[in-house]
Amino acid sequence: MPLIRISMRRGRPASEPAAIVDGVYRALREAFEVPEDDLFAVIHQHDPDEFIFNANYFGFARSAGLVIIQLTVSAGRGVTQKKALFAKIAENLRRDPGLKPDDIFINLVETTRENWSFGAGVAQYA
Repeated sequence: MPLIRISMRRGRPASEPAAIVDGVYRALREAFEVPEDDLFAVIHQHDPDEFIFNANYFGFARSAGLVIIQLTVSAGRGVTQKKALFAKIAENLRRDPGLKPDDIFINLVETTRENWSFGAGVAQYA
């Protein structure tokens, strides 16, 4: 049930967006036990003047290679699971496509289960 939104600057290698989605999805499957085939992802690519960030906030050294990952998920997971998810995403994306850890920004948005409709205007979890 997660919805993956990935934002990055335009002009990256063509293979990178798919590798990022794959790394995030594998982390979700492992840390959040997301069911197989529960994959919905949107990739947003922006020109530099549309992708604005502070390169050093919280002491990081972000580059133009920053990737912002926003995950909308059903509420109910604890801090331990969330930390495991963040760490697994960073590990996966460091390995492939080779992102710098400082260039991985993750935001988790939780919602209740009745706020999802997977099609036909039906609230499948309500």
